[in-house]
Formats: sequence, C-alpha cells, structure tokens
Amino acid sequence: MSDAPGHQTQHEDLVVIDGLVIAKWNRDLFLDMRKGGLTAANCTVSVWEGFQGTVDNIVAVRNLLTANDDLVLPVRTVEDIRTAKAAGKTGIILGFQNAHAFEDQLGYIEIFKQLGVGVVQLCYNTQNLVGTGCYERDGGLSGFGREVVAEMNRVGMLCDLSHVGSTTSHDVIVESNSPVCYSHCLPYGLKAHPRNKTDEELKFIADHGGFVGVTMFTPFLAKGTAATIEDYAEAIEYTMNIVGEDAIGIGTDFTQGQNQQFFEWLTHDKGYARELTQFGEIINPKGIRTLGDFPNLTETLLRRGHSDRVVRKIMGENWLRLLTDVWGN
Repeated sequence: MSDAPGHQTQHEDLVVIDGLVIAKWNRDLFLDMRKGGLTAANCTVSVWEGFQGTVDNIVAVRNLLTANDDLVLPVRTVEDIRTAKAAGKTGIILGFQNAHAFEDQLGYIEIFKQLGVGVVQLCYNTQNLVGTGCYERDGGLSGFGREVVAEMNRVGMLCDLSHVGSTTSHDVIVESNSPVCYSHCLPYGLKAHPRNKTDEELKFIADHGGFVGVTMFTPFLAKGTAATIEDYAEAIEYTMNIVGEDAIGIGTDFTQGQNQQFFEWLTHDKGYARELTQFGEIINPKGIRTLGDFPNLTETLLRRGHSDRVVRKIMGENWLRLLTDVWGN
C-alpha cells in the first residue's frame, strides 16, 4: 500500500527511465517522450551494422539531437540524466543491441564509449564473435568475449544480455566485475518463449548484483496483442517477486513509428539472411500504446497497491543507481 494514506506519486516528479527504445527517430517521437515525462532512454543505434555503419548512425542521431535540443539532450553521464530532468528534457543514451560493431577490435570499445555509447547488448539472437544469442545452441562466452567484457568493465559500459543465450548470459554474469542487465525481457513463467527468461535466470542475475528491465513487447506477453497495461504491470510484479524491488525497472522495447520492413530486418539473421522468428502484428498493450502514455503506468502501479517508494524505484531510480555503479559519477 502507499507509504502515506491518500498520498500519490505525481508522475511529473519522477525520474522516468526506459531501458530500451528502438523507435523511429524524429521530432514527433521526441515530443511524445516529453508528453510521457520521460527523463532518459537507452536508444538503439546499432543492431546488425558493423563499425562504419554504426558510426554513420551515431552521426545522424547526434545531428538530430542537435536539431531538437529544445526537447532532448545527449547522455554520457548520470549527471546528464539529472540535468535532463531539471531542464524538462529527455536524455538520450546511445545503446547497441549487438556487439557486431566492435568487429574483432577491442580498441573500438573505448572509441564508442568516447562517442557516447553507454549500453551494449553482447549478442542479438544469433552467434557473433563474443558469444551466442537466444535463438541458437549456446556455446557460451568466447575467449574474445571475455576480453570484451573486461574492456567494457574498464571503460564503464553496461553489458546487456536481453537477446543473449542462457549459457553466454551465465558466463557474462560471472565474468563481469560490474553489474550487468537484461534491459528488456519478460518472464518465461508467464509465457514460454525463447526471448523470455526463466525464474532461475532472473534470480541468478539478481543474486549477482544484476538488474532486470521488463518489456511490454506483446509477442512475448501471454495475451499477445490483446494485452493491456494491467498485463504489463503483472509481468513487472512477477519479476519483482523474484529479483526484489531494487533490481527492477522499465525496458519497454518501444518500436514506435517503425514499419514492417524494419521488423523484417530485425527478425532475419544479420538483417538479410535466415528468418529467426515471426512477430506477427505489433500492437502495444492497451493503455500504453505510445511513449506519451507513460503516466498511465505510474497510475496503474499505484492503483495496484505499490508504495510511492517502490514506484519511484521501478520507474527510474533503480536504473539511475545501476548506471551510477557501471558508469561512475
């Protein structure tokens, strides 16, 4: 129940952090982020691209941020997130959903850190030089992968394991000297899907100081496109019961504004090869269709009996602490 009778958290007072957004970059998106009171978001700038393609993406995004600096600002540090909150803007964290951009060069990791990349998912669904994704037989973290994790630890880059296979994830959790995360996942206990994480996997990452961002991507929810914001809240609660109130946050996986061609690219190995999965129709849960609907999630969690303190943690304070642990102050 609420910490104080009759008191409710005001959404606009919260630090609200979304651990994964892979939406269509444009001003309309940034306006909707502001409507939703979003303080910061980990926004994908690389999936299947190599080094050069990823650098080109970063240049394009930075130009877009500059052109819309009345709404957004680039995030390199935790202090930048606090600055965004104070300024009434949304901080944009650059993130990868694949280590493909590192190619076979450890030196590229620090270069990308200097370009503002703060979060890197080590594999996207399939095998790369680091390890194995969740749609293949998982041989675990490679020798090169161990060096990648060590270098990411050194430069202060968060290891994300959302699309990573179980064995490789286990290896990274044990290998890393810094906390790691599933930035956007759902519990296998609510729906048996290769992208979802078992109770044991969720507990293991939390027991090792890690973090779980819960997604609302409907292909991974039990009710699919019939899901509502209540189903999303249930998934958050299910996960929190396993990992605890200090190791949980939001990672919506918003694909706002993307078209079918984009999903075809995502669901094929390296964007063009064999098909790995089929999503079907993509409709976000009723009640949180767009980034502008974020206040509804705060309201829903409070209505379901969660205290102000816990809601603040879920909506962003836990992310803030995790990023401080990994990036430093």
